[in-house]
Amino acid sequence: MMRLGTGIGWRPEIADAVERMPGIDWVEVVAENVCPGHLPDSLLRLRERGVTVVPHGVALGLGGAERPETGRLTALAERVEALGSPLVTEHIAFVRAGGPLTASPRLEAGHLLPVPRTRDALDVLCENVRIAQDALPVPLAVENIAALISWPGEEMTEGQFLYELADRTGVRLLIDVANLHTNHVNRAEDPAKALAELPLEAIAYVHVAGGFERDGVWHDSHAHPVPRPVLDILTDLASRVSPPGVLLERDENFPEPPELERELAAVREAVTRGRTEAEQAGATETVTVAVPVPASEGEPARTPQRPDDHSGAEDGEHTDRPDPADSPRATDPARQRLALAQAALLSALVAGTPVPEGFDRVRLGVQARALAGKRADVVAKVAPELPEILGDRYRPTFLAYAHRHAMTGGYRQDALDFAERTLRDGRLPEGRALRELREWWLERSGPAPHSPRPAARFARATRRVLLRR
Repeated sequence: MMRLGTGIGWRPEIADAVERMPGIDWVEVVAENVCPGHLPDSLLRLRERGVTVVPHGVALGLGGAERPETGRLTALAERVEALGSPLVTEHIAFVRAGGPLTASPRLEAGHLLPVPRTRDALDVLCENVRIAQDALPVPLAVENIAALISWPGEEMTEGQFLYELADRTGVRLLIDVANLHTNHVNRAEDPAKALAELPLEAIAYVHVAGGFERDGVWHDSHAHPVPRPVLDILTDLASRVSPPGVLLERDENFPEPPELERELAAVREAVTRGRTEAEQAGATETVTVAVPVPASEGEPARTPQRPDDHSGAEDGEHTDRPDPADSPRATDPARQRLALAQAALLSALVAGTPVPEGFDRVRLGVQARALAGKRADVVAKVAPELPEILGDRYRPTFLAYAHRHAMTGGYRQDALDFAERTLRDGRLPEGRALRELREWWLERSGPAPHSPRPAARFARATRRVLLRR
C-alpha cells in the first residue's frame, strides 16, 4: 500500500511552476494529452525526483452503452506503463452515442455526460468496468462527474449507485468534491448524504476544483478559485475518512504560482480541519484507505475487502443480485435500451432533435449551449489558426455551425469540418479571411503540400473548384 499525499493536475501551461512548487507529492496528467514515447521533459524530471504521476483518462466512455474499445484501453495501458503509475483513473460518464446499437450515426459529445442511475445503466457500467480492469496493468479508479441535467426515472441516489458499483466490481472511487457541490446546486442533491452512502474504504483519492454560478446554474469550470462550499465538503469527507491523496485541478485561466500555492494550502487546511472535527467529536477511528500497489510477478492487485462484504455469509444470508457480467451477453438487452436513451439525449444536445420526454427543456438548452461553447474553445486550441484567420467572426460562426452539425470524429476533425462547412455555406465575404481559410483547409484536408504529384495537384484543384461553387 502507498499514500499519495497532496497533488496538483499537471498541465503544460504550469509545468515549470509545478516543478518548483514545494510540497507536491504527486501529479495527475490527462492521459490522452501525452504520448508514451515522447513524454514531456517536465514529467520525466518529476518522475526522476520520485514524484508519482497518475494518468487520468477522459475518452473511454465507461458509462456508454457500447463495450470499451480495445484500442482506447490499449492506449491507456501504454501510458500507465510509460509513466510507471500505481493506478489509472477514468470517469463514470458517456461521451458518445449512436452507432450500431441504434442504427444511427455516431455522435461525439466532446464532454462527460451523466449516466442514468438505473439498473440497466449500472449493469452495463459494471461489465464495462470489468472489461477495463482486465485490460489495464494497474488498479482502476472511476470518478463521479458534475452534471447540469438530471435523467427522468432514476432508481438510485448517486451514493447508492457508486456503492453498488464498487461492491460488484471492486473498482476504486475517485471522489470529486467539486462535482458533489455542482450536483448540489444543479440537481438539489445533498453532498453529505452522498458521502454517507459511499463505501469510504474504496476511495482512491479526491479531486478539488473551482467553478462559478450563473443564473442559478453551477458551472464546473476548473478555471476559477476553489470556493468555500467545496472546501467544506472536503472537510466533511476528511472527517469520515483519511483519503490516500487529494489533488487540485486547474485546466485554464491559470493564476500565478503563489496563488496556486495558496489554494493548495487551503486544501491541506480543509483536510486537517476534517480530521480535527472527527477527533473533537470523539470518533474512536477514522477509516483509512490507501492506493493499492500493483502486485509483483503478475499477481493482480487486491482491493481491501469491504467490512460488510457478504462473500462469507451463511446460506440464506447472501442478498447480492446475480451478477449479469457472469454471462457474456446478459447485458445486451440493457445495452440496447441504454443506447437508445443516450442517443436520443445526445442528439437533442448536439443536433437539435426534439428533447426526450421527461427532461427539463430549459436545463437541456443550458447544457447544449455549454457543449457548443466548449467545442468552440477546444477547436480554437487545437487549431489556433482559425480564430486568427476569422478574428471576431470565429466564435459566432462556429456556434452557428455547431448548432446545425454534431461532432462525429473528435476535435481535430471538427476543426476541418467547420472550415469546410463555412467555405461551402458562403458565410464569409470575399477577402483575406476567406482566402486564408480556404488555404488552411486545403493544406490540412488533402495531400501534403510539398512536391505534390500530378494526382495530388488534380485533387486539390478539384476541391478548389467545388469550394468556389
